Amino acid sequence: MKSKRYCFTLDLKEDAVSIEQYKKYHQQIWPEITKSIHAAGITGMEIYLSGNRLFMIMETDESFSFERKTRMDADNPKVVEWEILMSAFQQPVKWVKKGEKWTLMNKIFDLKENG
Repeated sequence: MKSKRYCFTLDLKEDAVSIEQYKKYHQQIWPEITKSIHAAGITGMEIYLSGNRLFMIMETDESFSFERKTRMDADNPKVVEWEILMSAFQQPVKWVKKGEKWTLMNKIFDLKENG
């Protein structure tokens, strides 16, 4: 089974209270969200925070595709509710297209490949 790793970034609004609320939501993620993540072929997910900048690492199996995940999310009322709620805390990084949130990052170095 071949896995793939994706890395994304997103900013939170620069407000300490909001950032703490966002962190609390992610300490007790809704079970429907966890279920939808697994159903999409995502086998691992980590989110890191520095200041108001988020960094997400996502591991997927061969069944994962961005198009399928987008369709699944749009068809799941709990995921839509979660995304609306999280949007209140989030702001896109300045270089993304209008309407985008998490932006895919490009790998520029890998010690295993270059060391």
